[in-house]
Amino acid sequence: MPSPSQRHEGSGPRVGAPAPAAAPEPEPKPALTAQPLCDRPGARLSGSCDLDTRPILCAALGAVTRIPGQVVHLDLSAVVHVDPAAVAALVQATATVTGQGRRLLLHHPPYSLRRLVEMFPDECAALEVAA
Repeated sequence: MPSPSQRHEGSGPRVGAPAPAAAPEPEPKPALTAQPLCDRPGARLSGSCDLDTRPILCAALGAVTRIPGQVVHLDLSAVVHVDPAAVAALVQATATVTGQGRRLLLHHPPYSLRRLVEMFPDECAALEVAA
């Protein structure tokens, strides 16, 4: 193996060469978003409802419970996962709306929500899913 003084140009790393410019990393998208529905009173959630997004979910559900209307719609078609604590938050939001003499109607629940409802039917009995 040649010593550093015997190396030929191009046989090793170039000292002092500028590092290649790294492409800027895109900003991570929020793991959960909520948008108002355009065609009826309610909101559409997108993303995952889990420990990392719990504050966003609670804020979104708080806003949903304040939307006027006899029936408030929650579109879950873009939700990929719902953990048990998120289901509990949905049950609480339903109780809040029901206590106001109104209904919270869930649309297109993800598999994880449907599975938890099957596992805990008594706890989730208040949840109403659109046909």
